[in-house]
Amino acid sequence: MSLREKIETDYKNALKSKDKNKISTYRLILAGIKDLDINNRSGPEKKETDDEDIKKLLKKMIKQRSESIEVYKKNNRIDLLEIEQSEVLILSEYLPKQLNDEETRKICSEIISSTGASSIKDMGKVMGELKKKYSDTIDFSKAGVILKELLNK
Repeated sequence: MSLREKIETDYKNALKSKDKNKISTYRLILAGIKDLDINNRSGPEKKETDDEDIKKLLKKMIKQRSESIEVYKKNNRIDLLEIEQSEVLILSEYLPKQLNDEETRKICSEIISSTGASSIKDMGKVMGELKKKYSDTIDFSKAGVILKELLNK
């Protein structure tokens, strides 16, 4: 079952159970996928929207929600904060589990030693390797912070 089919099935189940929060989140996801379809059909490189495209969309949506969560925390808007957090939970169900800080640090150290990176100037090379091997499972904002720390030693 493709990612799109899984999301559509979950959307139908949310409609049946009349779960308003889930319904609105699934509608946002499906609208985003439709936009992707249109862009992919009308661009210079016509292609079908695949699971990788959908994963990128979901990551982008999660990043937007996370930024909103930070703003709501600062402004004490608990009501809006809870809505965004529930949307993040639903969105992340469709992505591979992200590595925690400890695992990310271990992988960063391994890649630094395997690429022979020695200073902050080599950060791009290390990030490239991380993206090749762990694009679905690493949070690159966390990885960037860890890499800066490790390469500045």
